[in-house]
Amino acid sequence: MLCSTVFMMSETVDNRGSIVSRSIIGLFGIGCLATTPAYIVFAPSEINEMVQFLLTAIFFGIHFLLLITVLRNVHWANKSQIVEYISDAILVAIATWFSLWSAVLCKNLTIFENFVNFNFFLPLIIIFFVVLVWLIFAIKMSISHRGIIILIVAALMTSLLIGNSLLVLDLSDAYKFSTKTVDFPFVFSLSLLVLMSIISAMTKYRKLLFSKIVMHPRSGHYNRMVLLTATIVPSLFIYLMTTPDQTSNSFSVQVSRVSLIALFTAITIRIIFAFRSVSANQQVLINASKLDELTNLANRSLILEQLSVAIEVSSATGCLPTVLIIDIDRFKNINESHGHIIGDELLIAIARRISASIADRGLVGRLFGDEFVVLDVKTKTAIESVVLADQILALLLAPFTLSHGDVFISASIGVATYRPAQTRSSADLLSNADTAKYWAKDAGRNCVAIFDELMHQRAKQRLATETALYRALERRELRLVHQPIIDIDLGDVTGFEALMRWTTQDGTVIPPTEFIPIAEDTGIIIPIGGWALLEALIHLRNWINEGICAPDATMSVNVSSRQLHDPNFIAVVNEALTRSNMPAEQLWLEVTESMMITQPDQALKTLRELSSLGVRIAIDDFGTGYSSLSFLQRFPIHRLKIDKSFVSSLAIDNSARTLVKTIIVMAQSLGLDVVAEGVETVQQLHALGDLQCSQAQGYLISHPVEPHDMAQTLIDLSKIGKWPRLRPVN
Repeated sequence: MLCSTVFMMSETVDNRGSIVSRSIIGLFGIGCLATTPAYIVFAPSEINEMVQFLLTAIFFGIHFLLLITVLRNVHWANKSQIVEYISDAILVAIATWFSLWSAVLCKNLTIFENFVNFNFFLPLIIIFFVVLVWLIFAIKMSISHRGIIILIVAALMTSLLIGNSLLVLDLSDAYKFSTKTVDFPFVFSLSLLVLMSIISAMTKYRKLLFSKIVMHPRSGHYNRMVLLTATIVPSLFIYLMTTPDQTSNSFSVQVSRVSLIALFTAITIRIIFAFRSVSANQQVLINASKLDELTNLANRSLILEQLSVAIEVSSATGCLPTVLIIDIDRFKNINESHGHIIGDELLIAIARRISASIADRGLVGRLFGDEFVVLDVKTKTAIESVVLADQILALLLAPFTLSHGDVFISASIGVATYRPAQTRSSADLLSNADTAKYWAKDAGRNCVAIFDELMHQRAKQRLATETALYRALERRELRLVHQPIIDIDLGDVTGFEALMRWTTQDGTVIPPTEFIPIAEDTGIIIPIGGWALLEALIHLRNWINEGICAPDATMSVNVSSRQLHDPNFIAVVNEALTRSNMPAEQLWLEVTESMMITQPDQALKTLRELSSLGVRIAIDDFGTGYSSLSFLQRFPIHRLKIDKSFVSSLAIDNSARTLVKTIIVMAQSLGLDVVAEGVETVQQLHALGDLQCSQAQGYLISHPVEPHDMAQTLIDLSKIGKWPRLRPVN
């Protein structure tokens, strides 16, 4: 009672409690601590039965209070977990009683009168101590604080262990102790418990002592079963070894039988609960295997399962099951700029919005990442599916209000409707929708694409191209051709542009417009681009060594966005220059305007490092992107290449002529070199010369040629005589 009072008083004093309240608790605790030396000095060796009964009741209260304290300070995951632990604790208590009765008590309580007059607080103390120890091990309780707290707890549990051990020996008549000797460890434990109560009232230690013990819903299940087995099996063994006369009808045997029945009943109930728990866990796992963990939507497995059912009943219902795959455009940018927590929050919001819009028309799922799927089982015409896709597309354009503010997104949606003659399975229908989704993304995003067979054929062709491209480099199917760049005024060849070509082993020529985008999407462009860079510089070195071109001739090589953002790209360029023995200033790397816009900081860092090496940078297809004057000033740009779309109409369209003139004047004012691409007529060349464009390339000058044909190509250019632009134009 004293200890309980201190505990209650300590819990009423929070961090803002008065000094007077703490002083009262401290004085009360000191008074209780004085009971230990007082007991040693003044207590007689043998105590009368009434006093002993009261003391054992107090000792029992110590164990009960400790057990309740531990249970209260566990952060239970759910109510079922509390029930599990309490039921296991009851089973441990019954098993402990059974052991005590079989090994100790049955010898002394052979008749009913002795049983009634027995002080049952004594076995209850032992039972509660065993339950307390079992619970501490079952929940794997630990105290992280290494100061006075851990010392007091260790002393308390040691004292209780000694007291209970003495009590068991005394009850079993194995060794007789005086009442004072048996009681002393419990009196000392009471003092320690009061000391813990006092410390708990102090602000410094309160949270350390009574911090919650966090548990997982299935925490320690295996550990708990092992401890239960370790408690029950010895009790049965003790019963078999210490109760030989089972045929007797004595009072002690009857109590043993009742105890045995109670134990087996408790074990049976526990087994039933265990089976129910296992079944429930299995059902949870089955449900979890079909649901997305983040959004709680159906996953791919459940979508395919429901889609198969919808296809099977489609002939009876007259409906055409439709699959819509929704891919969030540029979701990676949201993750990178706002973090994955905001990204997950957005995915949950998207899931809720789509689910609300579908209502009872079908099933919404999440395949992975930022890709959602809608199974519409009530579609009867292809038009209905397109209308639904447009509604979802418009729905997603509305802002999403998240914890950090509003976020705007768009989506690319692929739609595939079940056609009995063409669709063989649910997996095929899902694949068709996925194919259509890629078409929507390639079409510029934020749109809907409807699957048709041509898409499938082109997808198969793309896959075949992608597969072949992985082996193209090692099979030496890739090669470089070069187009000369000339000085418009003098007609001299000042450099070359390297262009990649691919001819497969069976002689099929695959155009760059087809395989370069695939190489960029898959990342194969990085090894291919590294090879092209080295190969082009080696070609230039060979031509210079053979006297085919001027010693200061340059080589222009196109660089993809993937290469520019590759952390090893600078090392690749350095290695190519070293192995080809070419000066860095004779290498031009051509980039597009879009590369500098998508990730400007990374692009700026890489281009500056290249420029510091002496490599010069050119903007290819200038005028077709979205760059501004600020980009030209910020980035280390040395050349602008005017796109052929402006050059083609230069001689006949005044607006095109004005635009090209503006580009040339701007470049000259910034100190940039200018090259016109796609020159195909003498009139275009004359117009460029008149506008003071310094260099040009195109079919009028030369088609791209193989490296071994470059010598003859330059000889043919030198035989032209007077430069064509100086000839009269008819």
